[in-house]
Amino acid sequence: KVRKVVPRAALPYAVMGAFWKELVAVDTLASQALRLQILTATRPSEATGAMWEEFDLKAKIWTIPAERMKAGKEHRVPLATELLTMLEAMQGRKGWLFPGTGRKPAPLTIAATLKLVQELRPGLTAHGFRSTFRDWAADQTGYPRDVAEMALAHTIKDKSEAAYRRSDMLERRARLMQDWATYCSTDTAQQKNVTPIRKKSGNAG
Repeated sequence: KVRKVVPRAALPYAVMGAFWKELVAVDTLASQALRLQILTATRPSEATGAMWEEFDLKAKIWTIPAERMKAGKEHRVPLATELLTMLEAMQGRKGWLFPGTGRKPAPLTIAATLKLVQELRPGLTAHGFRSTFRDWAADQTGYPRDVAEMALAHTIKDKSEAAYRRSDMLERRARLMQDWATYCSTDTAQQKNVTPIRKKSGNAG
């Protein structure tokens, strides 16, 4: 039997601006963790388990160690201006960016961000924002497919191609993630008047 894959419910990117405005208004660790996850297109556990030692704010890079990645491979993540502002305001903490509230030392659980998402938009999931990002990148930008897939840290299934892929396209991904952050933080009414990057520049690679 072939197991049917059911996509996680995701927010349409067209209403991302309205959602982001509500999310930023919530001043909690769960909100901060979800903002980090959304603007980096990472998985919920990668964001909630983030540690300060993984961040280089001067270089604008978050390096997630291999043991915390699904594919078991280190992943460098470019940080958009909006995230740097949030992280700089949070500095002074140690260990986990988002510490849990239990008796034993542990990071915030993914249940916390899931609960927040469902409070704001019942039926959606935190993981679904990766799909929101991917749909936006495909429909509204001219970035090559490989750049978006690399941003999601997806594994290259073709072994021959994987063997020759040595670059992580960091500079291109930095531009992509900044465009995504700008889109998310733009009011929905204004987004309707924004010409897709694909039509504006032809090829944003």
